Amino acid sequence: MPGQQDIQIDQVERLLQAAGADWDRRTHRFAVLAEAAAPSALARSWRMRRSRSADPLVFEAWVELCRGRHTGRMEDAGAAVDRCRRAADALGGDPAPWVVMLGILRLMRADSRELFPVWYEVTARDPWNREAHLQMLRYLSPEECGSRSSQLDFVETVRSSAPSTAPVVGVELTALVDEDVRIVARGGVEALLARRQWAGSRATRALDTALHWSRPGHLRHAAALADLNLLAFALVRAGRVRESADTFRVLGDTVTAWPWTLDGDPLDQFGHWQSRALI
Repeated sequence: MPGQQDIQIDQVERLLQAAGADWDRRTHRFAVLAEAAAPSALARSWRMRRSRSADPLVFEAWVELCRGRHTGRMEDAGAAVDRCRRAADALGGDPAPWVVMLGILRLMRADSRELFPVWYEVTARDPWNREAHLQMLRYLSPEECGSRSSQLDFVETVRSSAPSTAPVVGVELTALVDEDVRIVARGGVEALLARRQWAGSRATRALDTALHWSRPGHLRHAAALADLNLLAFALVRAGRVRESADTFRVLGDTVTAWPWTLDGDPLDQFGHWQSRALI
């Protein structure tokens, strides 16, 4: 009889294979499964069981990246990058190995001359890869290896060129939430007035555009519900609670930890504002 870990490996394989060449869905499944498997030895066991398969190489590197994000460092980033490169050679058009490599380089605060070639490999295979765009957004932030202006330039490029239903539609709102967090972290009078940014023209335009996301079937990418949580949170931050009603209705009881965790317990925050919106 197969053991529990064998069953889990079979489930992971089936989920990834079922995504086929839908790179958005496949990348999303890799990310979610790797985060769930990070505390266990599942990734290593799968690689040992399927030593000639590329997917276990990507998965183990992604698990190690998840662990690195939690601890602030990776035990052996070089080995993880090597797994990604071997997987990339085998998988050809699949962006997943390059997405993981991008995440590793970001965690290492790699020089842009090393990181941008990897970014180009991802976007050559999947121009609107959500995970890669969020990695670049944070890499270009003043907290990491960029500046506010470089981050704003990146957001503007995405906003002006991405289709309205692309998986990257949440990049601009993510940047606005990050900016809110950045201002509050500085403290002082500026922090007390942080909410004023949501009344500015940039935030107003972004929110007005994003209200369309709540239309049935409008967003179809794998992380659509995560972006709808982001929209609901941003509308609450902007004092537009009534306008968030449609978004909360679509979400039902689907809650993501981020960004609600910024204000406390995600379930409590989501439930409170959903109740207020649906009065």
